[in-house]
Amino acid sequence: MKLVIGSDHGGFKAKEFVKGFLQKAGHDVTDFGCYSEESVDYPDIAQLVGEAVVRRDYDKGVLLDGFGGAVCLA
Repeated sequence: MKLVIGSDHGGFKAKEFVKGFLQKAGHDVTDFGCYSEESVDYPDIAQLVGEAVVRRDYDKGVLLDGFGGAVCLA
């Protein structure tokens, strides 16, 4: 499956774990950020992931954040 993944800085470590798990399971995973625990604006990343899925560039998208729901609001 072709997947896209993204997170805010609070979800960075979880994103890295999930990304590795999905890749080991044989999925093609593209990471749209963030790429460290440095503060970022989560709506920017959530928008990129959401639009890529809507365009059908990817089969599914995964979003993680430190709050547990903020990226869903975006």
